[in-house]
Amino acid sequence: MTILGISAFYHDSAAAIIKDGKVIAAAQEERFSRKKNDAAFPRQACIFCLKKACVNLDDLDAVVFYDKPFLKFERLLETYYQFAPKGVRSFINAMPVWLNEKLFLKRLLRKELSEIQDYNKANLKLLFTEHHLAHAASAFFASPFEEAAILTIDGVGEWSTASLSIGKGNSIKVLKELHFPHSLGLLYSAFTYFLGFKVNGGEYKLMGLAPYGNQESAAVEKYKTIILDQLIDLKGDGSLWLNQKYFSYATDLRMVKNKAWKKLFGFPKRMADTPLENHHCDLALAIQQVTEIIVLKIAKEAKRLSGAKHLCMAGGVALNCVANGKLVASEYFEDIFIQPAAGDAGGALGAALATHYIYFKKERNTPSRNDSSQGVYYGPSFEKETIRTLIKNLNVPFTYFENFEMLCEKVSKLIANEKVVGWFQGRIEFGPRALGNRSILGDPRSETMQRVLNLKIKNRESFRPFAPAVLEEDLSLYFDLKKSSPYMLLVAKVKAEHQMSLSKDYGAVSLSEKLATPHSSIPAVTHVDFSSRIQTVTEKSNLKFWQLLQAFKKETGLGMLINTSFNVKDEPIVCSPEDAYRCFLETGMDVLVLGDFVIDTKLSKETRSS
Repeated sequence: MTILGISAFYHDSAAAIIKDGKVIAAAQEERFSRKKNDAAFPRQACIFCLKKACVNLDDLDAVVFYDKPFLKFERLLETYYQFAPKGVRSFINAMPVWLNEKLFLKRLLRKELSEIQDYNKANLKLLFTEHHLAHAASAFFASPFEEAAILTIDGVGEWSTASLSIGKGNSIKVLKELHFPHSLGLLYSAFTYFLGFKVNGGEYKLMGLAPYGNQESAAVEKYKTIILDQLIDLKGDGSLWLNQKYFSYATDLRMVKNKAWKKLFGFPKRMADTPLENHHCDLALAIQQVTEIIVLKIAKEAKRLSGAKHLCMAGGVALNCVANGKLVASEYFEDIFIQPAAGDAGGALGAALATHYIYFKKERNTPSRNDSSQGVYYGPSFEKETIRTLIKNLNVPFTYFENFEMLCEKVSKLIANEKVVGWFQGRIEFGPRALGNRSILGDPRSETMQRVLNLKIKNRESFRPFAPAVLEEDLSLYFDLKKSSPYMLLVAKVKAEHQMSLSKDYGAVSLSEKLATPHSSIPAVTHVDFSSRIQTVTEKSNLKFWQLLQAFKKETGLGMLINTSFNVKDEPIVCSPEDAYRCFLETGMDVLVLGDFVIDTKLSKETRSS
């Protein structure tokens, strides 16, 4: 049984294809179109998935969309009615799009599919699943658990903004839901907007900014009190009511009422091009801490309702790896699985899995353990000869390594000498994280590498932290984390013996001063609060990346590398060798590794092999 899942038309569109419950391929459209968070129909992603599965549209048992447009339209109409006459202009602008396109989504999907290839429209089974069911299915059916509580939290689906469910075998039962306009995801996005970042793309920047807030500042506690007393009414089970007096997202294109928020917090909305100040950092820390409180309350309620030993998570808020780390540390559950593609892209995969197990009622055989090698590497790969042809056509100096171990030795020496390396191997990752196949790598020991990578390579904000990729067997040597983290979705503290002492007035110094202060023996991957967003690597999860980490450990004694996604600000992660070379040229990277080929522009023009 072969099923194609699709997510599209809102943000981060994607396609995924499964055969008999096994994921064959999955990819985001942005990787092909080169448009960040591309919301268009994922035509190129669909073509890739069909080709990888060796099927045509007529061979499919079903095509399934991750959303129910009529339910969403119902929510839209009821919301405008409830808030009328507010939002009239937004209503007038939205209606033509809904009436011409989104409301007749089945017709639009059939048209888009016909532009991929001809197929028998009468025989194609076109299905729709609810948004949060797609999220829940993407987490539970990809997990190693026969039974688990399922927690999904995002901005909004059709009506639901969060759901608590129980998964057993091939079934998912919803236990409790939170409905629009009350939403933790939208609350977090409102602060993303107010602090000058882009909604549905800048939330991870807000999370990265939060540790620069002063933990001991009275301002942080003041802001938390305002949030909990004025903006939301938080219940014991984690459900919340958002005071619409302060928000605009229900009827307008803006997230918040700027004047009301200025009065609340004492400063105006930050413009994207203005400097970050201490009060911005303190407010970011306040909403991050409130978010963690809410996530822990919801998880505790999920445990109470389900009685399950295990938890699965998906939805955009599941990408808040700081909250995830706190949840793991709480030990409410024996084990937790977080869908690596937790956002809307993963909805394509979840829609396909839900259709296979719930609609077609297929039996589910859970693995004995989570096979992380199958967790993210679902995208395109490129043959050696394709890469060789590109390099020759470009007429650039390169070294070809027949022995991959020798390549790793060479690259590890370069990184140890503070060279920045673009690393391109195998199939591209599915989801927002580069996990060793489309990565930019550096030395965690360097005191300057964090700033170099941010400003000269990634062209992004200087405050952004970088993640360590560490050999799983060395995890406990450096980090206070008892659980593996193969998908870079957990944050934990660097162990005390590796931390450096800070001055007494450190909390009150400026953001730039905090950036300039080393915090540990691995400063390039240690955030200002001594935390790290960790990726653990095993021989099974990613063999080639593991080999490189082993070589670096042999060279330096440290089985760890800086791992950041192979892209620059406002661009998607590179997909093809051409994308990688273009990015390499546009940045200050020193070396580019394409499969078995090492490109170093400082070499002579003669190509060499070894």
